[in-house]
Amino acid sequence: VHGLRERGVTIILTTHYIEEAEEMADRVGVISQGQLILVEEKHALIKKMGRKTLTLNLAEPLEAVPAELADWKLELAGDGHELVYEFDSQAEATGVPSLLRRMSDIGVAFKDLHTRQSSLEDIFVGLVHEPRVAKGAAA
Repeated sequence: VHGLRERGVTIILTTHYIEEAEEMADRVGVISQGQLILVEEKHALIKKMGRKTLTLNLAEPLEAVPAELADWKLELAGDGHELVYEFDSQAEATGVPSLLRRMSDIGVAFKDLHTRQSSLEDIFVGLVHEPRVAKGAAA
């Protein structure tokens, strides 16, 4: 299949192995409950519908998310050693710079950080689990 793709042959791949589709596909179609609900360029789809997760490895563990950080809807993970923040990387204001400033202001230090972009599988699961409005139903 890879060789055919490299030669420019159009391939229609149907699979439940989303990692396979993410690796090989240029465009992705999603079928849910027998309905084609989306066809999109893979990279555009990930950019448009994907989210990013920022994980901050804390210098000292926390027992709870400080009240001063409530605006960011953070999750405490890793036995209190990590703060996790999910955000829309395409938004005009991600909230990341203000979060880091506020953490510094209140004395919550971190020793490392990393981000993770949503995978095609994350997006697929979100799409097929969204409730669908029946055709003709009032919105």
